[in-house]
Amino acid sequence: MRPFHFNGSRILKTGIAIFLTAIICEWFGWPPVFAVITAIVTIEPTVSDSIKKGLVRFPASAIGSAFAVLFITLFGNSPITYALAAVATILVCSRLKLHDGLLVATLTAVAMIEVIHDHVLIAFFIRLGTTTIGLLVSTAVNMLIFPPNYQRDILKSIQRISAHAGRMLEHTFHTTLFEGDANLPEDKELVKRLTTEIQKTEKLIHFQRDDFSLYAKVRNRQTELQMAERQLLFLHNLEFHLDALLRTPSDHLKWTPAERNIIMHAVAELADDLQNSTSYNHEKHQQQLKIITDFFWDDSKSASTSDTLHPTLFPPEFKILYELIMIYDLVDKFFNPGTVKAAAEAE
Repeated sequence: MRPFHFNGSRILKTGIAIFLTAIICEWFGWPPVFAVITAIVTIEPTVSDSIKKGLVRFPASAIGSAFAVLFITLFGNSPITYALAAVATILVCSRLKLHDGLLVATLTAVAMIEVIHDHVLIAFFIRLGTTTIGLLVSTAVNMLIFPPNYQRDILKSIQRISAHAGRMLEHTFHTTLFEGDANLPEDKELVKRLTTEIQKTEKLIHFQRDDFSLYAKVRNRQTELQMAERQLLFLHNLEFHLDALLRTPSDHLKWTPAERNIIMHAVAELADDLQNSTSYNHEKHQQQLKIITDFFWDDSKSASTSDTLHPTLFPPEFKILYELIMIYDLVDKFFNPGTVKAAAEAE
């Protein structure tokens, strides 16, 4: 999954914001460097974040500018001025919980010391003006030029996770049925990768939701986003059941090779559904589920009659079939829009 923090549109928007900010500052006759620094850090993944963090960065920058003016008045352009301005800015911004503006404020404080020679009060207000320009321009550019839209990335990411989950499902069951615990570390690493991909997609969904209040076009696609959230939740649950499967001891399974092949065939059908979503067939899925469910009940009955000393302990065969049935149910909910829609309306 490509990093969404540095995609092409965001780089282009940053360049445009820098260019416009510098032009406006030069038109006013103000040094553009402080405004440009502010513009660079204000291009956020969402417009909502740009606005929220901009409201924090402005007072933080004012604090940094004020300390720069104060200490240059007291000590002039000296090493102690740089140190005191930076430390005081960091302490006050941290105390006021202006964390999102901390970097900009500190850079502003130390950079101002080099350029202030006289008229410190005028310099202070000019810094506030350049910071305001940087904030306004970068927010406007983020909102109007290539406005953030993660819908396509979210859908592609879910398809990619689904295909990855299918491959992992088949690999995990093959290991469990035919190799025992030999490849357990490798399988756990695969589950960990799936978790990472799901977390990245959750972040994309969070970004998309942030801009609901700003764009009517995004609000109109809320149903699609809810569907994506539910599909991602099902994949999260799939990850949980795969992890539970990996924790089940499988070195001494009592199934015959023929029985293992029956289970593996059911798993292969599931894996194919996850990797090729267009080929999903609900009826075929239910027929295969019935075979596994019947196998599950037959296996559980024989287990309960054979283990008279420990009737409350579930054998590994029982646990493996249970996890497979639960995964079958999850895959059906993942691909059956009616099931997902009904769940949404019930809430």
